Amino acid sequence: MNFPSELKYTKDHEWVRVNGNEAFIGITDFAQRELGDIVYIDINSVGEEVSKDEVFGTVEAVKTVSDLYMPVTGTVTEVNAALNDNPELVNSDPYGDGWMVKATIADVSEIEGLLTAEAYQALVGA
Repeated sequence: MNFPSELKYTKDHEWVRVNGNEAFIGITDFAQRELGDIVYIDINSVGEEVSKDEVFGTVEAVKTVSDLYMPVTGTVTEVNAALNDNPELVNSDPYGDGWMVKATIADVSEIEGLLTAEAYQALVGA
């Protein structure tokens, strides 16, 4: 499994790539493996401020539907449009082309409360 060290992680299996006060958010390699083949992603929170740990969308796999939790409080500014036609990008490239949303972070200090790659790896027992 892949755990890029430049990312921050949540206990709910989301990752965050921070660039200033902007963040790209997706689900981890571990999460996509647990879910299996992803067939649909539903995110209707563009333009909304979503608080830390609140649901910003759902991801549907062949066998289950899972909520997506916001790792930091922020306004969702963009949804990865490529996922509309190719939700399987989350399975094939969860940290690259499979990102889910871009958000403007309300409080950058919330990043400090997220897990490092090493801490997330320990959490999932990898």
